[in-house]
Amino acid sequence: MTEALSATLSFTVGDDDTAAALGSGSLPVLATPRLLAWCEAATCVAIEPVLPEGGTSVGTRVSLEHLGASPVGAEVEVTATSAYVDGRLHRFTVAARHPAGGKVVGTGEVTRVVVDAERFLARARR
Repeated sequence: MTEALSATLSFTVGDDDTAAALGSGSLPVLATPRLLAWCEAATCVAIEPVLPEGGTSVGTRVSLEHLGASPVGAEVEVTATSAYVDGRLHRFTVAARHPAGGKVVGTGEVTRVVVDAERFLARARR
């Protein structure tokens, strides 16, 4: 059996990461759109080792629960782990937590599909 693809990234919530800054609310806490971006970034790092020459991956489906607030200055660790692979399709579970204390900030699933970058862009331009 192949070892599961996995990656963990660490972030610090800054003023530009807040709901107030991103327009997804009025409070100075981690915005859900930024949490989602961080989760997708972790999946991109996790899938990198299996990408073919000229290949990349695109996100196709996301399910995310934002479970806890993270104020400016908070550290957030995001882990993506492959849960399912079917050819070019890769489904990852994602989890975000505060490393100090282990409080879970969010959980979910991100699906990515491996594509040829040039062919994908050529189709997108049509």
